[in-house]
Amino acid sequence: MVQANLILLLKSYNTDMDKQLLKQATDAANQACDAAGLEIERFLNSGDWSVSNKADNTPVTEVDVAAEHAIKKVLLEADLSADFYGEETGLHSVGLHSEKNSAADSKQGRLLWLVDPIDGTKSFVRQSPFYSTQVALMQGDELVVGVSNAPAYAERLVASKGQGVHLNGTPVSCNADAQLHEAYLSTGNLTSLAADTDGWLALGKLVGQVKRTRGYGDFCHYHQLCSGHADIVIESDVNILDIAALYVSVIEAGGVMTDLQGNAIDQQTTSVLAAANTALHSTVLAMFRA
Repeated sequence: MVQANLILLLKSYNTDMDKQLLKQATDAANQACDAAGLEIERFLNSGDWSVSNKADNTPVTEVDVAAEHAIKKVLLEADLSADFYGEETGLHSVGLHSEKNSAADSKQGRLLWLVDPIDGTKSFVRQSPFYSTQVALMQGDELVVGVSNAPAYAERLVASKGQGVHLNGTPVSCNADAQLHEAYLSTGNLTSLAADTDGWLALGKLVGQVKRTRGYGDFCHYHQLCSGHADIVIESDVNILDIAALYVSVIEAGGVMTDLQGNAIDQQTTSVLAAANTALHSTVLAMFRA
């Protein structure tokens, strides 16, 4: 029901965001990641938290839930009239028919925060540093702000529409000249792709033509793509909360990001093909479409 409500909500949006509001949203996303980081650190210092499985058999910890509550508090207090959709607590509407919200709708289009408090919970449970907090803002059907904070990895990627992307405060960009034979490929979760004979063959063909293949997964290979350290990212078995913030960064870094069939990233996306430039993306996409 929550997912259905989210889809209906997104269909009602339109777009156009001014720079002042964009900065306010970026500041709020950064503050939310700071708040989540404090909660994560608190639990890590105590070494005491519970782990359970959700309905989809994926793990969730007390830390995920506490971090999301901390994020939600910051974002809802940011006074952006933005709704909230979180991995653990679902959809929270600030009031679709309030006078303030209606005014915001007519001026800039409805806003929605998309949040994954700990993307990479399986890594977190195993005490691996490959986890992050993902906070994105969607205006209408367009993702306009994204913050990807990886505290154990000491990296924060911050992007907003038309303002570029910064890694730990330094501007970064994709490798605009990357070509297939020189490309570095990184793969994430491939479970669904492995069950698709044609898709798996396409991946094998790709692996045979690139220069290097690695499997960093989660936030890490997107950070690398935006910094010119990787050139292609392939994933299946993702959802919009995993990749929303990272999508903004890839686009602002000059890259291209769709699903494996070339469809635009939206709330129903389950796979990713991201590349450092348009030509490289087109070349790889043709392999999967074939």
